[in-house]
Amino acid sequence: MTSWQMVRLVAGSFILASLAMGIPGSPVFVSEWWLAFTAFVGLNLLQSAITRWCLMETIMRKIGFNPGS
Repeated sequence: MTSWQMVRLVAGSFILASLAMGIPGSPVFVSEWWLAFTAFVGLNLLQSAITRWCLMETIMRKIGFNPGS
């Protein structure tokens, strides 16, 4: 798996998990503040699309994932 694929996997997992914990009707509801984490992940995705730099991708490359194409 390449670093950019891993970034998308992690981001998608974070979004789904934080939605599950932040929506009151969810069986795993914790607090509505988890929706702030969803927004944070979304903002980071927008930032990486605009600047073409992603901290998570840099971290993934440093721990051994290939950059891919």
